[in-house]
Amino acid sequence: MPSPSWTAIHAQPVPELKTIFDNDPDRLAKHSLSVGPIRFDWSKTHLNADLLSAFQQLAVESDFAGKRDALFAGAKVNNTEGRAAEHPAERGEGNPESVAAAKALHARMRALIDAIEADALGPVRHIIHVGIGGSALGPNLIVDALGGADNRYDVAIVSNVDGTALEAALDRFDPTATILAVASKTFTTTETMLNAASTINWMVEAGIDDPYGRVIALTADPEKALEWGVDETRVLPFNENVGGRYSLWSSIGFPAALALGWDAFESLLEGAAVMDRHFRLAEPEANAPLLAAFADLYYARVIQCQTRALFAYDERLKLLPSYLQQLEMESNGKSVTSEGQPVDGPTAPITWGGVGTDAQHAVFQLLHQGTHTVPVEFIASIEPGHTLDPAHHRTLLVNCFAQGAALMRGKDNADDPARAYPGNRPSTTILLEDVTPQSLGALIAFYEHRTFANAALMGINPFDQFGVELGKQIAKSIEQDGPTGFDPSTMALIDLALG
Repeated sequence: MPSPSWTAIHAQPVPELKTIFDNDPDRLAKHSLSVGPIRFDWSKTHLNADLLSAFQQLAVESDFAGKRDALFAGAKVNNTEGRAAEHPAERGEGNPESVAAAKALHARMRALIDAIEADALGPVRHIIHVGIGGSALGPNLIVDALGGADNRYDVAIVSNVDGTALEAALDRFDPTATILAVASKTFTTTETMLNAASTINWMVEAGIDDPYGRVIALTADPEKALEWGVDETRVLPFNENVGGRYSLWSSIGFPAALALGWDAFESLLEGAAVMDRHFRLAEPEANAPLLAAFADLYYARVIQCQTRALFAYDERLKLLPSYLQQLEMESNGKSVTSEGQPVDGPTAPITWGGVGTDAQHAVFQLLHQGTHTVPVEFIASIEPGHTLDPAHHRTLLVNCFAQGAALMRGKDNADDPARAYPGNRPSTTILLEDVTPQSLGALIAFYEHRTFANAALMGINPFDQFGVELGKQIAKSIEQDGPTGFDPSTMALIDLALG
């Protein structure tokens, strides 16, 4: 039986976006807000006062506020694994004991970074960071967005077990000037440990006497790192209640902190803390992550949109869509509630996207004239990331804003339907003052809390990830026991490719 709030939400009419604007001259002011260095604009969505009222009632019915308080208190919000989710504590906004522990571990990381900068490990110019999932996606996004050619060290972040990826990194670097960061929560992740072992072999072949002395372990299981051969002084632990896709704030962020400098890493944390405080304290009608979740649920559950597209109109943020794919789909790609019951509607839409203006010449045809309704999110920065002619950035931003206007407005053409645009396509715009450590930290924390808000309103657990395990278990059984008992297709593929 649908809840009263969902009944009210589904009962709302769906007027065209142009009509909504025409009927409400104050719409922009009502459906946009700023948090720190970020401006959010939901005015080109179908959200209105009646929908927001019904969604706020849904938040009450779902005990959203209680679940949010539990998150920040360090309660066991990950009920299927009996754990807290303590990534906010890494930013200083959580259980006081966990905050203190996080600060101590950050101090340990900074001390090691100071030692590396002082050449205590010998001259270092290169960092190879091996991890997978959040252990790679997070650091890669930060290093790429904030450093680029200005990084103090050359950084290669390798996640794929395909040797081609690792070999490309090894070919770039001098083994005598390289340190290896191994990022694995359990220090047993198959892909990561294989890449780590191959990097050690590369160092041995180069004549390095003590390759393990060049290893930095980033893990929630220090004992495993010690067993593997890492020196205790070079093990950087983190709280086991920090999930992989939320871990860049912990020692998993080591390559970013080293490459960008500690001040930049601290600014990243503070930017996230600004969003933490906003999410924790702002009222529902002015709470950016919660409002974004309202729009997400409206399009996924009422309009039945199966995907949501995100386009970064800034080359510095080109890795953001990939990062958000894991954050959103691994967190909320569930089919049962926290109580183990079937969910009562669609959960996470498929997150996809790219970089403007490239995407305009690739996928925007479908967005403007295709048969699918796809909510679009535009992200841009007022300040450019380059020193070239300002015309570059002006053209970039003009295109970004024009696409949102065109999606909403459309264009009639009775004489040539092939040149008609239906319009009424929703979009959100997120505008940063600049891509800085603080604004990027706030932006990533916004998406984390938006993901949590969606889960809280749907009654699902966003912190477990059992869906990634079955295929890995089968792969391990094939490696250990050989291919037996599989379907004819799988057996034939194994026989053809592996012999």
